[in-house]
Amino acid sequence: MDIILLTDIAKVGYKNDIVTVKNGFGRNYLIPQGYAILANSSNRKVVEENVRQAAHKAEKMQNEAEEIAAAIGEAVIDIPAVVGESGRIFGRVTNTQVADALKAKGFDIDRKKITVDEVKSVGTYDAVIDLHKEVKHTVKINVVPAQ
Repeated sequence: MDIILLTDIAKVGYKNDIVTVKNGFGRNYLIPQGYAILANSSNRKVVEENVRQAAHKAEKMQNEAEEIAAAIGEAVIDIPAVVGESGRIFGRVTNTQVADALKAKGFDIDRKKITVDEVKSVGTYDAVIDLHKEVKHTVKINVVPAQ
């Protein structure tokens, strides 16, 4: 089933993308929740016109995202975690902790745009920040024992 997304949906697509999803997912979740519309010819024409009008705005947003990524650069973020005797951490490092650490460094990034791989022990890991449809930035996370 082809649908047009009305909002960004993780692992599916971005706003105004025409994507193919399983019939049940589109019919029972995306369309009733208002996240998508059916990709028929009239809806495609409306979306194409909206995309054409928003092209300048999108370019500006992409440039801003690239500026933020350049400002973050190769920053390494220290995340304190409670550690057991074997070096494994209790709990987990979340995207909220990474967002808070970035905010402390002066970058206000929404936690929903941050993806952290599973962290099980002290060490250095990567977090991916999805700043824009075409701009993704990787930040090093250094998990350290809490004092």
